Formats: sequence, structure tokens, C-alpha cells
Amino acid sequence: HTFSFSDTDRALVLLEEYCKKLRKPEEQQLKKAIRKVMGIFKSSLFQALLGSFAKKATRHGTISQPSLPAAVVYDVPGYPKD
Repeated sequence: HTFSFSDTDRALVLLEEYCKKLRKPEEQQLKKAIRKVMGIFKSSLFQALLGSFAKKATRHGTISQPSLPAAVVYDVPGYPKD
């Protein structure tokens, strides 16, 4: 199983639903961090990397799903760290 666009869309829906439940003042920092991740998922850079990753995975067989988020979400150049 490779990480696909539909997986990203599903993750965005789940993150949005989770964000709606974060209402307490102490949860606002977490909500902000989740919104930043959602912004990364929606970015053209992430989508381009996802497309490139999917092409390589198709050529070389399946690659484990956790390797993409770890490589992309936490190390996307151009996104400021808090």
C-alpha cells in the first residue's frame, strides 16, 4: 500500500474533525500545530513530493506508509519551526 492523495484527503478530514473538539484554552497550542500540519498537507510542495513518492513506489514496489509522513511532514523546507 502506498500513500496516495485519497489517504491525504482522509487525514485532512480526520484532523479537521479532531480540531473541532479542541476548545479548552490549554488545547489551543495543539490546535495551532495541527492546523500547521494541515497547511503542509494542502501545500503544492507536499502534493508534488507525494506525487514523486508515488511514482517511485510504483516503479520499485510498495514502500511502507510511515516513511512518507516522517520524511515530509517534519522536514519540509520553507516552513518555520515553532
